[in-house]
Amino acid sequence: MMQEHTASSAPESVNPAANTTTNEFLTFRLGNEEYGIEILKVQEIRNYDAITQIANAPEFIKGVVNLRGIIVPIVDLRIKFRLGNENYDQFTVVIIINVAGRVVGMVVDSVSDVINLAEEQMRPTPGLGSVIDTEYIMGLGTVDERMLILIDIEKLLSRNDMGLIDQNLN
Repeated sequence: MMQEHTASSAPESVNPAANTTTNEFLTFRLGNEEYGIEILKVQEIRNYDAITQIANAPEFIKGVVNLRGIIVPIVDLRIKFRLGNENYDQFTVVIIINVAGRVVGMVVDSVSDVINLAEEQMRPTPGLGSVIDTEYIMGLGTVDERMLILIDIEKLLSRNDMGLIDQNLN
């Protein structure tokens, strides 16, 4: 089920300590896999439309868009994660995220829904040695029969090969 969603702040009546037991994630698909990112990093979800290409940009950076006066780089996560050729269709969307004061768009195959994961539904990233880079994976989440790969979007976007967010912003 695809939902249009704009992240909003939590109601004031929510106990901040309660946020440590449940985590809210926006789930999306890339190929056959389902991923999740923290909902608080999501600014909005948009249809995939015209993008201005930038010469000599890495292949995974599709270009930029003008979003209400802000120039936003657009990253295709399917290309970044080496998941094969992109196939843009009516379900392809751009998730606009705001991380460390920087606005970035991520092209994904489709958005699924927003889910809450309790701590017991989240597992640490399995040790895969040096063969697979798991630095930007927060862990794995399970909901019923679904397995989610939880992405630490801030770590992903601040990696040297991406360079979209300064690494020293903390």
